[in-house]
Amino acid sequence: MSQATNGPEQAVNGLLSVAKLLEEPRLARLYTFLLRAGEVTIDDITTELGLPRTTAYSDTGTLVDLGVLTRDDEQKTHTYSAVPITLTATLDGNEYTVTPTLIAAFGRSSHDQDIDLVLERYGLGKLAAALTYAVPYANGEMSERVAARELNLQYALGVAVLQALRDVVLEMEDVDPYFENVQDARDRPPRKED
Repeated sequence: MSQATNGPEQAVNGLLSVAKLLEEPRLARLYTFLLRAGEVTIDDITTELGLPRTTAYSDTGTLVDLGVLTRDDEQKTHTYSAVPITLTATLDGNEYTVTPTLIAAFGRSSHDQDIDLVLERYGLGKLAAALTYAVPYANGEMSERVAARELNLQYALGVAVLQALRDVVLEMEDVDPYFENVQDARDRPPRKED
């Protein structure tokens, strides 16, 4: 393959990989577990995530095929590690960068009913928006009340999802090598009161 096609091919394959991770919470959860844990075995995965062994093998195979995990075949017991990924999308001048932190938040949806409810009712875009408020909220730079109001969700749901995402932010800020690319709501002017 010529070098001329490597950039576009790699970019499109990366896009498809991120899309797959943001489509299946179990894969997103597995990916971010490996990113946090470093090198792990199938036994580590089944123990920590409670996945059946066949599912762990199938899912790691899928993620290796997507290029977001590597498998070390040098040892008798294979080890897996995550490849940090990022994807920046621009639409009508608005730019957003998907980092492992959003993937981690999405991966929690199967175990967190508040995140799941936001996804079900409002979609992944609202979860991404909530994450931009969770960053200053987690760092004590924005109040829960302001962040929940700005999200334009029912107050109780806004607070609940911010609390869930605060845990994601605190967990991922030292693990996600692209964390500084997670948008911060402080960079946007506040919404005008109705």
